[in-house]
Amino acid sequence: MHVAVASFKGGVGKTTTAIHIAAYLQTLGPTLLLDGDGTRNATEWATRGEGLPYRIADVRSAVKLARDFEHTVIDTGQRPSDADLKALADGCDLLIIPAVPATMDSDGLRQTIEALVEMKADNYRVLITKAPPPPQAEANNLRNALEKAGIPTFSATIPLLKAFEKAAAAGIIVSAVDDPRAARAWEAYVSTGKEVVAYGNSN
Repeated sequence: MHVAVASFKGGVGKTTTAIHIAAYLQTLGPTLLLDGDGTRNATEWATRGEGLPYRIADVRSAVKLARDFEHTVIDTGQRPSDADLKALADGCDLLIIPAVPATMDSDGLRQTIEALVEMKADNYRVLITKAPPPPQAEANNLRNALEKAGIPTFSATIPLLKAFEKAAAAGIIVSAVDDPRAARAWEAYVSTGKEVVAYGNSN
């Protein structure tokens, strides 16, 4: 399974998503996370701890390394060009677009979707991240807007939890964090990962 995570805006959980989708896929088979972000956020995350449970490498090593792994996940750079976005869509089984709860006009989401539609890409799904708890309705409002517009969306939602910040600070996966909500945080990505695999098996 070859997955890419892309966003036209920072702060939407792109690297967090790449790291945890890779962690889930590693439970199914050898997984490689390719760091394609100029800020090397995924690589920095890993160096703050004792390492993550899978291999992380620079995206430029993809040709040499990818053949040795069953799954690859690419953490892309911010604001990819249309050409880069097309190359990602053409080169992966599924393109994950993280989006924080807001209107479709914000956070570059509409721009990303419009670019994908223009290039006739259909192998993408929007993942709602940093969803605040009820009774706040922003996440549901965004999901409803996406569904109304016919935009493919993950059923899973990633909650807004401090456990993710703790995981990044410690350089570990959120499931290893000493936090009462860590299990819930990890389960959200397990659910997302299952949807990723189901998509791959159906295409």
